[in-house]
Amino acid sequence: MRIMGLDYGSKTVGVAVSDPMGITAQAVETIWRKEENKLRKTCARIEEIIREYQVESIVLGLPRHMNYDVGERAEKALEFGEMLRRRTGLEVVMWDERLTTVEAERTLKESKVRREDRKKYVDQIAAVFILQGYLDANTQTER
Repeated sequence: MRIMGLDYGSKTVGVAVSDPMGITAQAVETIWRKEENKLRKTCARIEEIIREYQVESIVLGLPRHMNYDVGERAEKALEFGEMLRRRTGLEVVMWDERLTTVEAERTLKESKVRREDRKKYVDQIAAVFILQGYLDANTQTER
């Protein structure tokens, strides 16, 4: 059973997918759009990836504030999650993603990825961290 991880941003969506056993997360791509509210092509591409990888559920990053408050970005992520649930019929799990983009940036710097190239990869690496956190938490609860 494959699970998709998504890092939803104002102009990008980072995409990661688990291996078939649900143990590890791998980066797939970053979906770009010109305007924040133009989501038709973004959703269509996500649906293509769902079919290609035979995804059975989605984990979507929820960007809460450090004090756990739900701000404007988190509200947009919740709306996007509901849209995905309606369009795909799949379960959409909202997952705390605080600091995943910071961690993704740090990982890319440590990997010596050039600054101008980091923008291409940061969202999909953040999606990997979101999904891997979810997979690790579920593995621990199953023990």
